[in-house]
Amino acid sequence: MRPLIDPRPVTVHPRRKWLPVAVALVAALTGYFGPWVGHGAAGLNILGVDLAEYVKFLPAYRAGQLDLLRESFYAPLAAGSLIAGLLASRRVLPLAARWLAGAAAIPLALAMLPPAWSPAVLLMPEFRLQVVAIAACTGALLLLPLTRILPDALVLLLVALLALVASVWPAAAFLLLPSPIGELYAATVRPGWGFWLSSIGFLLTAFTAVLGIIYRRPRR
Repeated sequence: MRPLIDPRPVTVHPRRKWLPVAVALVAALTGYFGPWVGHGAAGLNILGVDLAEYVKFLPAYRAGQLDLLRESFYAPLAAGSLIAGLLASRRVLPLAARWLAGAAAIPLALAMLPPAWSPAVLLMPEFRLQVVAIAACTGALLLLPLTRILPDALVLLLVALLALVASVWPAAAFLLLPSPIGELYAATVRPGWGFWLSSIGFLLTAFTAVLGIIYRRPRR
């Protein structure tokens, strides 16, 4: 008699492990470059990508009243760059998709550069952490010949961990900001659609990566 529940792991084509991860990552990054603080006046919208610099000018941050690391807002860029590089190493994906992922990893890393940067600016202690992150992300692309031979399960685990950090860390920091920003705007500030899409998108990236670990490659 056949059991009601089949104990064997669900199997899917290997490519289907990665396409949901890629789609969720694109959604997350779209949210990151969207407004995390929305306002009727376009000039008062604050994008996720701008928060690391914007927060430095808040009086509460300058007074040391906000317990956050401003570089946390670069976590989506660093994670996005590293995940894109990992996607580029997956030979099961179409070649065009792999090239696109590898090419996207570079501008995502460089988006962490401070405004009006110069070699002298990059040597300042204030920007040391993000410079290290940029170097790590771009240097990781040199490891593609190595990462391409890693098993899918290990790479998917790395993707899940990176995406989880990119969702939780900046979200926790951002939720400290509506009140200080509201004082400047003289209005109640609520998270914009970019915040929600980025946070949920990275959670979905982690979730789809975990599903990819659970699913097993079909037998031939």
